[in-house]
Amino acid sequence: MEKVLIIGSGPAALTAALYTSRANLSPLVIEGLEAGGQLMTTTEIENFPGFPEGIMGPSLIDNMRKQAEKFGAKFVYSDVTDVDFSKKPFTIKTDSKEYQSKTVIIATGAHPRKLGIESETKLWGHGVSSCATCDGAFFRNKEVCVVGGGDSAVEEAVFLTRFASKVTLIHRRDELRASKIMRDKAFNNDKIHFLWDCVINEILSSDNTKVQGIKVKNVKTNKIFDYPCDGVFVAIGHIANTKLFAGKLNLDKAGFIVTDTPTTYTSIKGVFAAGDVVDHIYKQAITAAAMGCKAAIDTERYLTETEN
Repeated sequence: MEKVLIIGSGPAALTAALYTSRANLSPLVIEGLEAGGQLMTTTEIENFPGFPEGIMGPSLIDNMRKQAEKFGAKFVYSDVTDVDFSKKPFTIKTDSKEYQSKTVIIATGAHPRKLGIESETKLWGHGVSSCATCDGAFFRNKEVCVVGGGDSAVEEAVFLTRFASKVTLIHRRDELRASKIMRDKAFNNDKIHFLWDCVINEILSSDNTKVQGIKVKNVKTNKIFDYPCDGVFVAIGHIANTKLFAGKLNLDKAGFIVTDTPTTYTSIKGVFAAGDVVDHIYKQAITAAAMGCKAAIDTERYLTETEN
């Protein structure tokens, strides 16, 4: 019987593991087979507090994991295949074992919706990104492209104009889906240009270490042409890693776990959620870590109240 079982291994999960282990709750962390989350595919992180020279994504995750282990957190390298929250203790099944726990913290994260082309995969983290806030500063005085037509894409494009000399918004339709206020921001910004009715067929690079341009197709004329740029930001949405919890927890229409804000309580008492599996607004390592801290404190208080 575990007191605390944490599903996930990104900043939210590892911060929750640190806080619950320091509270002598001996958390069990089921990392998943792709341990570390999105930061494992991130190169240099310059905006996480405490690292004035920056830190590589995998190094940050490794540091967090070691810190949690130092205080007694236990780690299992396995995938969760099923959960039962209908009765207590909760049951969590992996591909090799079954666990029971008084509480569960879900921090399974989310993953960016991608273009699905081979060159995108090869260059992810090397000029291709889904986070302007994270990586925009690397493109100072350079030309970048943003793919998408919704509020998120326009927000990314506007943010990137702080650094880039030119930002091209690429959209498969002939008008933006973004709200009027966001459309106006884009149209009134001299640095933002548009490629309408277009999709990216390929991201160009000679050595898979940096972006040198894109191969674009006009979906109406079928014309294919090269377009120069130094970076590509994919802003076509995120997918919450919540397939496992459908029908077992309240999810919003986008598939993210609903919590009783400002707490991390879910629709099942004793089950908490933190990080990008909840947050589809900020999507930062630091906000995920902060939510992991909140989930740990909520869990500790819940156990104190229910065990006494």
